Amino acid sequence: MTLRLIFRPAALLVAAFALSACGIVPSSGPTKSQVEERSSDSPRIEGIQIVDLDEHVVQTLLREKKQTDFATIFGNTQATAQTLGAGDLLEISVWEAPPATLFGSAGLQPDAASGMSGSRATVLPAQIVDSDGMIDVPFAGRLRAMGRTVNEFSRDIAQRLKGKANQPQVVVRMVKSANSYATVVGDVTSSTRVELTAGRERLLDALASAGGVRQQVDKTTIQLTRSGTVQSLPLQTIIRDPRQNIALAPRDVVTALFQPYSFNVLGASGKNDEISFEAQGITLSQALARAGGLNDARANPQGIFIFRLEKANALPWKSQPVHMTADGRVPVIYRLDLKDPGSFFVSQEFLMRNQDTMYVSNAPVAELQKFMNLVFSGLYPTLSVINATK
Repeated sequence: MTLRLIFRPAALLVAAFALSACGIVPSSGPTKSQVEERSSDSPRIEGIQIVDLDEHVVQTLLREKKQTDFATIFGNTQATAQTLGAGDLLEISVWEAPPATLFGSAGLQPDAASGMSGSRATVLPAQIVDSDGMIDVPFAGRLRAMGRTVNEFSRDIAQRLKGKANQPQVVVRMVKSANSYATVVGDVTSSTRVELTAGRERLLDALASAGGVRQQVDKTTIQLTRSGTVQSLPLQTIIRDPRQNIALAPRDVVTALFQPYSFNVLGASGKNDEISFEAQGITLSQALARAGGLNDARANPQGIFIFRLEKANALPWKSQPVHMTADGRVPVIYRLDLKDPGSFFVSQEFLMRNQDTMYVSNAPVAELQKFMNLVFSGLYPTLSVINATK
């Protein structure tokens, strides 16, 4: 009678789960039901969000990702004319209609004839815009250059020289800019400062000026810092999507970062490992394939979980109160049911992130099988002793 009760399937299943919960039955992690129950009931992790992966969730996360690209954050910056600033080195050339009445008799060395009715240009010694943004021009006095374009400053000088020079025409040339530049640093061949021109140099132009990146393109991330805003994007994305190759602005800092991303896979998968992936990103479907798929003998296809820390506003959270980490992020467990054929389409759109943890739970029958192994490993020796004494 006792043996018949032990071998009743229902009793075995209950016993298997009880022993598994107590930690007596060996396991690589919690079962599907344990993940769901602990996340909602345990006071230690109260407020952890369990989110079923569906099309709506995936599209919400994709929209949030698109709002962080360079074209959205920096690309709408209006093109502005290059202005002068402190430290710029300027060369000023003045033309007078013949006969020259001012510079022609000022003892300054005239330049070659322009070919226009014998008019000649007088090139003044190059000067640096001082810390106050001012510059001294002979016979014109002290003028403000900071914040003015080259053409505007040329007109300012010509206006000051009217009545002193004979029909003056002024050309200002920037010999060296101390303000209109972008800095390229990080994992590049040679860190450099790229002088920006009216042609509006772009991100890839700056990287080319620095000799390109030293590491693999698919494992390199480009960080752009502009006016206190910092945003990162995989280099491969910038190359593939021309919209992300945005024009640089003065004092931009472009940093090339070698960042081999990875996720951890645990539980009843083909292998338990830390798996690297490209900065461009991979989908959950690809991640499952790289992890060797599910272990047919152990895995519960309804218990695929992705553990991640999300931004506080990433999704509308159903479970309240929302648990938050010290840095303001929300612990989330995404749940995927591979018994649903539609979930395979969802897994092809859900993007893995750096430091995600994928966990594949054991199937109930796997727990039962472990329990049976424990029972029989202890029962058979006992039965053998009993039979031997008869």
